[in-house]
Amino acid sequence: MGTLTIRMPDDKHSRLKQLAESRGISVNKLVEELSTIALTEFDAYNRFRLMAARGNVTEGLRLLDKLDGLS
Repeated sequence: MGTLTIRMPDDKHSRLKQLAESRGISVNKLVEELSTIALTEFDAYNRFRLMAARGNVTEGLRLLDKLDGLS
């Protein structure tokens, strides 16, 4: 397990501490959870970009049209 030192303004640290306390967790656990969310979003973004680069434009538009018909 790695160690990370983060420098941030005192007011931001205070707000993060309040948020962690409101969730009943430590600031460390809060930062771990928030970083997991950020990495999940990053991975999904890159996965979809790769899929789009390999995809078929005509098929993609056909699927979007199909989705439009569902609403």
